[in-house]
Amino acid sequence: MCGGRGTRLDTEVEKPCFRVGGVPMVERVVDALESSSVERIIAATSPNAPETQSHLDGPCIETPGEGYVADLDAALNDDRLSQPVLTVAADLPLLDGEIVNRVLDEHSGGSLSVLVPASLKHELGVSDDTTFERDDREVAPTGVNVVGNGPDDAWLTRDRRVAVNVNTLADARVAEQWL
Repeated sequence: MCGGRGTRLDTEVEKPCFRVGGVPMVERVVDALESSSVERIIAATSPNAPETQSHLDGPCIETPGEGYVADLDAALNDDRLSQPVLTVAADLPLLDGEIVNRVLDEHSGGSLSVLVPASLKHELGVSDDTTFERDDREVAPTGVNVVGNGPDDAWLTRDRRVAVNVNTLADARVAEQWL
């Protein structure tokens, strides 16, 4: 998923192309996926991210650019995809193949949301714009999910590789500390 506006990042560069540690975030995510057991990578871009689309070598699904949920829905309805589908946000510069494979191992059918404790986001000093209660614990989505048919499940992890989403310049500084 790499078609967002990235308005909170407060930069002229498209969010997926924003460099963390000298490398565009979208490249870091693609590298993580390529070093995992994922068989095929298709980027979901939008009119909000034309530079990102031209930067990518592989196939893209053009989404309307109306927000994450609408873009995800458009991507999932593309004929090139069949469920289950691993979805990954382009703002996870710490992602690597090992954690991607761990997510895939945790998936046992249906859909899987990868969550982190909101307290971990606070400990790391990164933004946590979206949190909710699950099993009497405040959690935050990571931007990594498996979408499939069947029951919904969640995996709660304390792994910073999925906890550090870069939404602000402060988040980018935190990510660079962990690279």
